[in-house]
Amino acid sequence: MHWASLAQAQCRLALVLALDVSSSVDAVEYDLQRVGLAAALNADEVRHAILNGGQGDVALAVYEWSGFFQQKTHLDWTWLRSNEDIDAAVRVLAKMERSHDDFPTAIGQALGFGATLMERGPDCDRKVIDMSGDGINNYGFGPQAAYRNFPFDNVTVNGLVILGQSPEVLRYYRDNVLRGRNAFLITANGFEEFRDAMTKKLYREVNDIVLGDDKAAAPRLGPRG
Repeated sequence: MHWASLAQAQCRLALVLALDVSSSVDAVEYDLQRVGLAAALNADEVRHAILNGGQGDVALAVYEWSGFFQQKTHLDWTWLRSNEDIDAAVRVLAKMERSHDDFPTAIGQALGFGATLMERGPDCDRKVIDMSGDGINNYGFGPQAAYRNFPFDNVTVNGLVILGQSPEVLRYYRDNVLRGRNAFLITANGFEEFRDAMTKKLYREVNDIVLGDDKAAAPRLGPRG
């Protein structure tokens, strides 16, 4: 469905997923991220949350980010109203081809891109941008400048931090990236845990679960079958 028709329906959540493809992410790690995201959206508990989690629909968009001008939308605004809709989105995400691989980590510009994408999406009860990354901003303006200069009214920004590349990344996301109502952070101990962390994160975002002060590292999921 074309994104322009999204405004015609009742929407409880507009969710934007932003994936880090900066130069710190190698080819194996990118594949773990790509496959992990598709698997997380395909998880039974996430499907149930999307399709049976409340009144109104869920709309999803996904993009990759790295340097100042290096962002690419892989899944434009899409309704997730049925298992068939989720199947189609999973297929798109599983087949993503990396857009860039040799640029720095421009988190501020990535957030600005996400805000612009959100602005042309549906007018939902909740609007959430989910930033995944393994490093701190090292090029261009930072998150606070993005929040001052891009449209972030009523937008929550959550974080999924991949540990291992930068010792500062967890504190950086907690202190600079998280924003808005019920914002929270989940960690993955390397890209090998990306799937489980993203599954937990999607489930919580779709259900709007509040777990108190959860702006530090959250416990990871147990082993998956």
